Amino acid sequence: MNFDKKELQRLDARKAMTEYDAEIAAARKKTERLRALRLARDAENAAAAKSDKPVKAAKAADSAKSSIPVRLAKRRST
Repeated sequence: MNFDKKELQRLDARKAMTEYDAEIAAARKKTERLRALRLARDAENAAAAKSDKPVKAAKAADSAKSSIPVRLAKRRST
């Protein structure tokens, strides 16, 4: 009788490990899919941001040129 009980425990353990491994594989597959989606979204956002950056950079350069000390220096020199 002990032999049957131990054999059932071994079979149950194998089944449990198989289910556990299947759950881990499913979680990894889901993680890979979500990572790919996130990277694609981030790349798309980066491309959109790059196309916007030159305009913002030009505005920032113009505002830096007309900073307060420069404007004051121009007023004082005239």
